[in-house]
Amino acid sequence: TTSKMATTTDKQAEVILAGCGAPKRGMGWYHAVQLLKGKCPSAVLCHVIEPWFLGGGAEGPGGPEFAEWAKEVGASHGVQFHKSFDDLPAAASGVKRLCLVSGRTADNPRILGEAIKNGCTTIYLEKPGAPTVALLEAMKEEATSQDVTVLMGYNKNVCKYVSKARDFSAENAGSHVTFVSNNTYEPTAESLGECFERNCEGMLKNMAIHELALLVSFYDVSVENIESVTADKDFSSMQTLKGPSGKEWTDFDKIKFTIKTKTGKEVSVQADRCGGDTSYAMVSDSTGKEIFRHSMPDEEDKANVTNLEKEYPGAMPYFFSQDPDYITVKERVSDYCANGTEPKGIATIDIACETLRVAEYLVPVLQDQLS
Repeated sequence: TTSKMATTTDKQAEVILAGCGAPKRGMGWYHAVQLLKGKCPSAVLCHVIEPWFLGGGAEGPGGPEFAEWAKEVGASHGVQFHKSFDDLPAAASGVKRLCLVSGRTADNPRILGEAIKNGCTTIYLEKPGAPTVALLEAMKEEATSQDVTVLMGYNKNVCKYVSKARDFSAENAGSHVTFVSNNTYEPTAESLGECFERNCEGMLKNMAIHELALLVSFYDVSVENIESVTADKDFSSMQTLKGPSGKEWTDFDKIKFTIKTKTGKEVSVQADRCGGDTSYAMVSDSTGKEIFRHSMPDEEDKANVTNLEKEYPGAMPYFFSQDPDYITVKERVSDYCANGTEPKGIATIDIACETLRVAEYLVPVLQDQLS
């Protein structure tokens, strides 16, 4: 028990974090860190639901670190920790409850149902939302029937490098945008095999799903509106590798493709699991020559990254490079939940459904072109 419990004002959402993960490893943990630092003025983190580290994983890797952190923030901020939604106190009258879901994708349909039952009126889902289109559509129906709004953690929708490239392209007729996403895996069978197994929904539903969400949000891309998809065979690579379990997985370790829509738009996506720690958007002219590029992190971001690395040594590098965008998305979702403010630029569950549909459509098309 704590001496003080976290409380909200009438302009703030009461946040329930469902799925925290280990300190310095879990995305949920980093969401918690940002909320506890007061980075999102419309939100107060009041409850954390963490079944693994408060259950079977308590003694395992990360368990003791989690327990120590939970004790610390329970005392300093009055955050309450629960093993399941069953232990959550009922929502107080007039309090706006936001559930931030940051666990394993496969658990999301169940968690959404439990969040709704526990009085959450807004739900923040991490990408891609659910393992399949059918499951995500069912979640959308369930939320709609209960008058609950579901918004997505597609943080690249609010990224500076994306808006700068879109603005530049809009001012230059005949130009073409390519969204480039990189990650820092070692280019070895062992490293990529582990990556393929852990992210077994596949690259397009995982790493490159952010870029697909940009296409759906800003370029009219939908399964019905795709005129053509062309893979860049020189760049792209598909491999079948053994994961730690010994099971084999087939996935792209890098992919590049261009989509043309029936309504006349054209846009490219490039993703490389071993491409490094800089992602960017590039604009080329009609001859294919690069005329503009904005990267994430840029110089301004890099100073922030350096500070955060000192503050949280050893934490996942992507937390830091995307730190400002995670704050923006959470604040807009929280402000919507608490005050009804329009969540500008934030992807809805409808966009998430179409994004997953596009991912499911693209995989066999691209595999076919590369085989």
